[in-house]
Amino acid sequence: MSEVATARPLIWIPREVHPDAIGELETWAEVRRGWGEDAATEADIAPLAQGVLLRTARMDAGQLSRMPRLRIVARHGVGTDTVDTAFAREHGIRVTTTPEANVLSVAEHAIALLMAVRRGIGAAAAGTADRDALVGAELSGSTLGLIGYGRIARRVARIAQGGFGMRILAFDPAVPDDVVRADGSDPRALDELLAESDAVSVHVPLVPATRGLLGAAQFRRMRSHAVVVNTSRGGVVDEDALATALDAGEVGGAGLDVSEVEPMPADHPLRDRANVVVTPHIGGQTREAMRRVAMEAAASLRAELAP
Repeated sequence: MSEVATARPLIWIPREVHPDAIGELETWAEVRRGWGEDAATEADIAPLAQGVLLRTARMDAGQLSRMPRLRIVARHGVGTDTVDTAFAREHGIRVTTTPEANVLSVAEHAIALLMAVRRGIGAAAAGTADRDALVGAELSGSTLGLIGYGRIARRVARIAQGGFGMRILAFDPAVPDDVVRADGSDPRALDELLAESDAVSVHVPLVPATRGLLGAAQFRRMRSHAVVVNTSRGGVVDEDALATALDAGEVGGAGLDVSEVEPMPADHPLRDRANVVVTPHIGGQTREAMRRVAMEAAASLRAELAP
């Protein structure tokens, strides 16, 4: 590829995003895609790209080092764990996220997983259990514990309170107790939350302090009928410990949209359980959210690169 016969900035999009975002970018930039008939390879793009719209691909230090003109990686989503942010900071590469765009979609998915596990919908849909054995539990009047109390967790709280009359407990050292109480939720230490909750939903980023945050000791503190829901990052929940806790009857079930390895391997110990529902990291994948996320990422690229 030549040095691009235009003064417009070059943007690399490794995997498919909403076409409206591509159309917006093409009004002011050269766009190269990693899919379809006109796909360009990363090797072709690396020396020239000034921006990347990154959905599910990863960008490690090796890849970033091969992009000397790169100024911004616009993440199509909330987390930055797919980007070597230390390298990016050191080399003046901006990394942005879209923290608001998929809040509602992920929150709804967390509630959907909770309902699916509490009502045995996975086993019922698969036809793996007798009807008489499929006795679920209502959400109404039960207690939901939220680990992390950011945007998504607060939306989950509003849905659970307003739609089901659930009592909400929240653990988040970064959020003042009076802020939690102002939302109608009750702040708790983590051990207290685990002991009091009928369901626990995880909403924290994967950082060193949260890796393995829910492990064997935490599962032993939970109620035997309690459900664990994780729509954040797989490494926050120790999956081997969760499987052991389910086998021991220390935990009642789990709804998992994320896993340490994605997609979750077919022989994973959490697969093929009547009380576990696994989805392939689709919490933010609604038509509405996919467009919002892509457009917000495109807006970040425009703000950084547009002439």
